Amino acid sequence: MFDAIRNLFDEMRGGAPAREFAADDYRIAAAALLVHLGHADGELDAAERRYLQRIAQESFGLDPQAARRLVAHAEQAERQSIDLYQFTSVLKRALDEDGRRTIVELLWQMAYSDGDAHEFEENLVWRVAELLGVSSSDRLALRRRIRDGET
Repeated sequence: MFDAIRNLFDEMRGGAPAREFAADDYRIAAAALLVHLGHADGELDAAERRYLQRIAQESFGLDPQAARRLVAHAEQAERQSIDLYQFTSVLKRALDEDGRRTIVELLWQMAYSDGDAHEFEENLVWRVAELLGVSSSDRLALRRRIRDGET
């Protein structure tokens, strides 16, 4: 309650309050899947971290600080997760078919961000796409487009 009052006063003074992301925010779910994918081949490397930061800023319209907070929330959510369903169920409720395809596209971009997709990464993208209800033909088309450098 006190945080809400403090944020209201900050807004009235023209300051931007530091808002946290809700636990069921689809952006955390999407970023957590990207974090999970980044760890699929062993470790989340520097190129993948840069990609995460860029996606958080560009795809979700966040400033650099908010993007870092989103990634931190996503990393925590991913560490505490027991399965992919907890993230894909949030995404299915929040996004339409095009939005879910966009998530699969982001996952393929993450998989290829270091130049080549590892078989564990490919398997994970396929499982997530299936849970999101993205068709096999769309999965293949998105993969081909990202792999071949088409945008």
